[in-house]
Amino acid sequence: MAEEQAKVINKSGTLKMTDEVAATRVRKDISGKTLSRRGNGRRDRSRNLDNVPKEFDTVTINIDRVSRTVKGGRRMRFKALVAMGNHKNKIGIGVAKGGDVTSAVQKATAKAKKSMIEFNMDGETICHEVETRSTGADILMKPAAPGTGIIAGGVVRSIIGLTGIKNLISKSLGSTNKVNIAYAVIEGLRQQVPRNEWLGNQGKAPAADQPKAETAKAKATKTAKAAAPAKEEDK
Repeated sequence: MAEEQAKVINKSGTLKMTDEVAATRVRKDISGKTLSRRGNGRRDRSRNLDNVPKEFDTVTINIDRVSRTVKGGRRMRFKALVAMGNHKNKIGIGVAKGGDVTSAVQKATAKAKKSMIEFNMDGETICHEVETRSTGADILMKPAAPGTGIIAGGVVRSIIGLTGIKNLISKSLGSTNKVNIAYAVIEGLRQQVPRNEWLGNQGKAPAADQPKAETAKAKATKTAKAAAPAKEEDK
């Protein structure tokens, strides 16, 4: 009698796939395209998607658990505050509630994308000082010199970090409610007016494009040099 071929059995009692069978097995994706054994699996596809640069970045600033009293008792939900920006001059925030944290964050992200605003900048800082108020929150923001950095609290720093602003001084003067502070910061950025549109500067070119005015001392020196050759000729 010929010897029976040895079978490989798992701990659960089922047969294990042999190497010959595994080599002949064909794997296909949803569209019916044949996939190789390694290299084009689901894990590799997700890895390639992560390498694609994103236009907007999102930051979850705060998550709170809120409750609502109904006839049957308390209904517990989650509220998320999310900010979205492109590290330039576009920023938006969104607040939403959901039955769990994931759904709340997803809804808030969608709202932040819809409420995106575009504001004016002066280099790497804001155009001018501004103080805005939203409900009880009062936020003061001032432009800063290069190298100052972002001097701000938690919520303001998270929002400004998603913009192209690198130098800023801010102070919270009112309520510490994070949602109200976020709305006040967005309103302050919305109110930024470029320098050439300020009252009295309308129609003027930026300071870098204007020729430098001559001082009185420079004018006197120039006049004296022009008059010196004329005196020598008269002698």
